[in-house]
Amino acid sequence: MTDTIGQSAGKIWQFLNDNGATSVSKISTETGLNKNDVQRALGWLAREDKISIELKNGRTESISLIE
Repeated sequence: MTDTIGQSAGKIWQFLNDNGATSVSKISTETGLNKNDVQRALGWLAREDKISIELKNGRTESISLIE
């Protein structure tokens, strides 16, 4: 399971690096990862201080890489 989460985290990191800040739904749609894998991978990236999660419009979370 750890390998799968790590691979998903790498895929998400690359997507954010190429495309900039975006929503969790778009990450799932564009990377082909299911929502559970996306959430696990985002947790991994957040724990490693690789991403920033910002609330937009009081509802939507915007995910971006920390520079």
